[in-house]
Amino acid sequence: MRYLHVLFFIIHQCYSAGIMDNVIFAVNCGGDAHIDANGVRYRKDFLKSGIASDYGRSLSISRVPVEDMIIYQTERYDLQQFSYEIELADDGDYVLWMKFAEVWFNGANMKVFQIVLNDEHVILEEFDIFSKAGRATAHDEYIPFQIKNGRLVVKTRSSSYSGTLKVTFQKLDHRDNPKVNALIIWKGSVDQIPKLPAIPEPEQVEEPVREEYDEPPAKATKVQRNLKTSGPKVVDPYAEDQSSYLVPFLAAVVAVIPVIFCLCRL
Repeated sequence: MRYLHVLFFIIHQCYSAGIMDNVIFAVNCGGDAHIDANGVRYRKDFLKSGIASDYGRSLSISRVPVEDMIIYQTERYDLQQFSYEIELADDGDYVLWMKFAEVWFNGANMKVFQIVLNDEHVILEEFDIFSKAGRATAHDEYIPFQIKNGRLVVKTRSSSYSGTLKVTFQKLDHRDNPKVNALIIWKGSVDQIPKLPAIPEPEQVEEPVREEYDEPPAKATKVQRNLKTSGPKVVDPYAEDQSSYLVPFLAAVVAVIPVIFCLCRL
């Protein structure tokens, strides 16, 4: 078992070293130095402009390991705007990798700002963290750019470049202050960057399923029932008084006796 731990440590160190080959610059905005679960080494925030805040420490940030919540719990913001200036001289393909988490508002369209590169390229316009991920949930943005022959190329537009990349976070109209939780310059392509897991779906309360059971057959009982007939009671013809038939019979006998007497005298 001990050897497995050692092997896992060696693999993790190699993976971390490979990640850092692509990381040109990384800062934990508003916070201290930190090494995250992917091996990215963040420096302590050095910026003097803007305001450092750790208000997010009061919240548990979802979508990241516990040890990496601190990246999204500390931030730098300003009442108007602030900028990071990063020395970056070599030509090549890069990605501006930024980390955010909304820890103050409970709704969209409240903290909305824009991000500009070198005062020329608006890379995120009307950016709303809550709309992207909700509250207390990690969210990353990836902006590919290129430095080539003294030009900064973002999407299809280019501008002159003198060796310094300036990332500016600007307030928009009456909405809340711009902010950022961490900032990384990655050398390579977006598909090489370790991504956050998918945002968890909200739990739906399921209604209890009512199981249907077959009703047991009715048990036979010995209780006698008084059945009602469907019509009037029929009179039994054989139950009538038979004395009414004797009167005609006796009358006939009385009439025949004189006739028989007369015949006998002849």
